[in-house]
Amino acid sequence: MNQLTAMFVMFILYGVLPAAGLYLGYRGIKKVTAPKMLEYKAMPQLGYIPEKSLPVEVKTALDQINDKGEKLRVIYGDTNNDGKIDDKDTVNETYVMIQNLMDRHVPLAVADYRRLHDLDVGNGALADTTKIKHSDVTGKEALLEVLRTINTQFDDLLNASYHQDGQKLLATNRYLQQRFNNPTNNSRLQQIDNSAVEVQAIENPAGRETDVEDIKL
Repeated sequence: MNQLTAMFVMFILYGVLPAAGLYLGYRGIKKVTAPKMLEYKAMPQLGYIPEKSLPVEVKTALDQINDKGEKLRVIYGDTNNDGKIDDKDTVNETYVMIQNLMDRHVPLAVADYRRLHDLDVGNGALADTTKIKHSDVTGKEALLEVLRTINTQFDDLLNASYHQDGQKLLATNRYLQQRFNNPTNNSRLQQIDNSAVEVQAIENPAGRETDVEDIKL
């Protein structure tokens, strides 16, 4: 091993490897100590929210709205049932209302609450304990009422969609029953069968072959 090779090996061992170890250690510690962020895929306008900045009840309500809203977007947005929402679908009033709730009203309500939360220099309890002036609710309770109203509306829409699709199933079943179990068609087929039996009886009343000897002129 010549001098140049030895210097290169020492550079790797005592320069690159320790630096890489320090960098990876820093990234690992930063990842562990970083606050957990909440993401709601059906409501991207909410962005990433630190988990500790929202009460448990608010996080639960947002999870429910996120799941229900995602289902409702497909139900009311995919009008041609091709599995995607695009320009080929017909935009209806209900779909626009769902979009506005998830893209505008929910993010605004959460942002307002977080501003109230950040006003407290302590642990953020101001928005959870102090009632808003000229009202009987705290900031937390006001946000929960907004989310509860949206949640109830989404429940009503899902319930209406369930019964609507259920009626379609019932109508399909009634059609099939009329199509394959129509009494009129069955009686008509029975009449045709009876006529065939009568013709056969007239042609051969004795139920045997006619012999030439039986024919009298």
